[in-house]
Amino acid sequence: MKAKRPTDARKLSHKTLEEIRIRAVKQVEAGESPESVIAAIGMNPRNIYRWIALYREGGESALRAKALKGAAPKLTGAQLQWIRKTVIGKSPLQLGFEFALWTREMVRDLIARKYGIRFHIVSIGRLLKKLGLSAQKPLRRAFQQNPRLVEAWTRHEFPKIKALAKRQGAEIFFGDEAGVRSNYHAGTTWGEKGETPVVISTGARFTINMISAISSKGHLRFMTVHGGVGAKVFVGFLKRLILGAKKPIFLILDGHPSHKSKIVRKYVESTNGMLKIFLLPSYSPQLNPDELVWNNVKGRVGRSMLAGPIDLKKRVHSQMRWLQKNPQVVRNFFQEPNVRYAA
Repeated sequence: MKAKRPTDARKLSHKTLEEIRIRAVKQVEAGESPESVIAAIGMNPRNIYRWIALYREGGESALRAKALKGAAPKLTGAQLQWIRKTVIGKSPLQLGFEFALWTREMVRDLIARKYGIRFHIVSIGRLLKKLGLSAQKPLRRAFQQNPRLVEAWTRHEFPKIKALAKRQGAEIFFGDEAGVRSNYHAGTTWGEKGETPVVISTGARFTINMISAISSKGHLRFMTVHGGVGAKVFVGFLKRLILGAKKPIFLILDGHPSHKSKIVRKYVESTNGMLKIFLLPSYSPQLNPDELVWNNVKGRVGRSMLAGPIDLKKRVHSQMRWLQKNPQVVRNFFQEPNVRYAA
């Protein structure tokens, strides 16, 4: 028996394609599997999921054929550039909106307010994608942060450090400290509509503190600590960091007092050039790739049910060991937009 030949959508009218889309989605909504529905039609399997997303986002009207003439109002190149620049460079609060994060609805209202053109919400999503924009979870920036110092760091200071490291054959690490709490929960869970799920915990609270350092080559060093991370503890980590090192290490940190303490400076001097410390601009955690390590660990551990402090330590160690065994994951941290400068 010959396999069914794929349907060539290019040979079908807009009206026929519209009917196929609507009928297919209704079949899925009635309980049939998307795979069986699209197989019966003989089209690309990716189509059915795109149609379902459109339907659930904009209803049946989102599946209907768009008129070829006069359906979508046109925006000039200058207008498109203004929209992109505004969404990237301004907070909605600056323009009189009541929410601090851009949504498609607000962009639609922005365009209507500025140019008197009204778009369908689905069209706004397509428009933003064409402008190279995507929905992202924003990073918080401290009010005390100096944008000029941040720019100077990424454009001038770090390139100088990188060039010096190359001349001296050194490897650059970014370091940070963090704590993982037993009552921290990450991610989402399923529950009955209208009822917020309850996460069951032991009721006890316990914390483990950690110090780590990563390089763009995928190397990861870490140490867990019971209690605070002061200058003496930090020196203990530095000793571990350069233990067995065959080349100098440049360590980049934030400006925490322990990183600038007398005992740390004295130890660095005693290494005879095997260790050098550089400081990031103040209030700029988004420039430190090691922050992504802690986000990863907290996210993984935060999904676990913990029996006690020993269990917490085991879970943290397990995730950190996993990262050490998977250097490609660590290297990928350096591809995040805010830290790509350090790759």
